[in-house]
Amino acid sequence: MMTFLGCLAFLVGGYFIYGSIVEKSVKLDDSKATPATRLQDGVDFVPMPWHKVFLIQFLNIAGVGPIFGAVSGALFGPVAFLWITFGTIFAGGVHDFLSGVISMRHDGSSISEIVGIYLGDKMKVMMRIFSVVLLVLTGTVFVTSPAGLLAAMTGKTILFWTVIIIVYYIIATILPVDKVIGKIYPLFGAALLTMAFGLAGALIIGQINGTMTMAELTLDNLHPGGLSVFPFLFTTIACGALSGFHSTQSPMMARCINRESEAKRVFYGAMVAEGVIALVWCAVAIAFFGGTEGLSGGLVEFGGPSGVVTHISKSLLGQVGAILAILGVVACPITSGDTAFRSARLTIADAFNIKQEGLKNRFILAIPLFAVCIGLTFIDFNVIWRYFAWSNQTLATIFLWTGTVYLLKNKANYWITLIPATFMSAVCTAYILQAKEGFKLDAIFSNSVGIVVATILFIVFMINKSKVQENKKSTSIV
Repeated sequence: MMTFLGCLAFLVGGYFIYGSIVEKSVKLDDSKATPATRLQDGVDFVPMPWHKVFLIQFLNIAGVGPIFGAVSGALFGPVAFLWITFGTIFAGGVHDFLSGVISMRHDGSSISEIVGIYLGDKMKVMMRIFSVVLLVLTGTVFVTSPAGLLAAMTGKTILFWTVIIIVYYIIATILPVDKVIGKIYPLFGAALLTMAFGLAGALIIGQINGTMTMAELTLDNLHPGGLSVFPFLFTTIACGALSGFHSTQSPMMARCINRESEAKRVFYGAMVAEGVIALVWCAVAIAFFGGTEGLSGGLVEFGGPSGVVTHISKSLLGQVGAILAILGVVACPITSGDTAFRSARLTIADAFNIKQEGLKNRFILAIPLFAVCIGLTFIDFNVIWRYFAWSNQTLATIFLWTGTVYLLKNKANYWITLIPATFMSAVCTAYILQAKEGFKLDAIFSNSVGIVVATILFIVFMINKSKVQENKKSTSIV
C-alpha cells in the first residue's frame, strides 16, 4: 500500500515541483501570440479553452497505452512502479512539454520539422519518414485491436468493423479539429480518468478489507518468463512513462492553445495524468491476481491485456466498470488512432508545404495513408506491435536529443533532457540488438553496446556544445 501511495504522491508532487522547474527553463511568455490565435484557419489552428485542450491531449496520448502497457509491464513486479513514476516526471513529462512548447515557438510545426531545425536536414528527412511510418503503424494497431474486440462482442465480422472504424478515421482526419475531436474527446478523456479513480478506490478498499494484497516495492525481477528488466521494461511501458508517439500529438494541440502559460497544464499535466492511470493499472493488475504469476495466468485465461482489463473492471466496478471497460478497450484506441492519421496528414503537409484549408488537399493526403493502413491490417498484429514498441521509444529518444539542443541554443538547463536522452539511447540500442524482432544477440553484449553508444553520444554532445550554442543555424551533433 505504501509503495503505491508513495509513487502516487510523488507523481502529483512532481507535476508541481519538477514541472515548475521545467516550465521555467523555457520562459513562457503570454505576450507572444500563439499559433492558434496568430494563424487561425478554422481547420487545424483553432483556439480552444485549456481544459478542453488538456482532455484532448490526454486522450490523444493515452488510448490504451497506459492500460495495456501497464498490465504487461506489471509482470516485472513492483519495480515497474519506479519506471512509471520517475519516467513520467523526469522523461515523459519533459518530453511532452517541450515537444508542445517548441512546436508553438515554430508555428505549430510537426515533430519532423522541429528535429530538422535543431539536428540538421538529414535528420529531418529521416524523421519525416520515421514519424509517418510510426503514425501509420499506430493507426493500424488501433484499427485491428478494437475491430477484433467489437467483432467478438457483436458477432459481426472483423472486416465489417475494420471498414466502419476506417470510415470514421477518414472523417476525423479531414474535418476541422473542433468538429469531431473537440466535441467527443473531452468526454472520453473524462471517462478514462473516472475509470482510474474508481479502480484506485476499489484497490484501497480491497486492501483494507483484505480481499486484495497490494504489492510492496522490491527491485527483484518477478517476470514469470524471465524477461530482463533492462531494456524490456522501458519499452513495454511506454505511454505510461515515456512515448515518442506523444511528440507527434503535441504539435496538434500546440495549434489550439490560447496562451503559452497553459503549456504546463496541457502537456506536462496530461503526461502526469497518464502516469497516474498507468500506476493504478499496474498496481491493480498485480493485486487482483495475487502477484505476477497469477497475472501471467490471467493474461492467458482471458486472452491478453484487453480481456484482463475487461474482467478486472467488471469485477471491481460492476456494470459501471463494464461500460468503462468498453470505453477503455474499444473507444480509447480508436480515439488515438484517428489522431495518429491526422498527425500523419499534418506531417506530410508540413514537409511539402501543402495548405490544408481546402477539403480536397486533405483528402489527397489522407487517402493514401488509409490505403497503406488497409494493407497492414492483413499482417499479424503482434508483428506490427513489436516494431511499434521499438520505433516509439526511438522516436522519443531522438526528440529528447532535439530538446537538448533547443535548450542549449536558448541558454537554458539542457540537463533536463540530456540525462533521459542518454539513458534512452542505451535502452533503444540494447533492445534492437537482442529483441526477437531485432538482431537476437546476446543480452550482456547488447546491453554493453547500448551503454557504449549512449556514452559516445553524451561525450560527442559535451565536446560540441560550445560550437552548437554559437552556431545559429541547424547543427547535427547526434
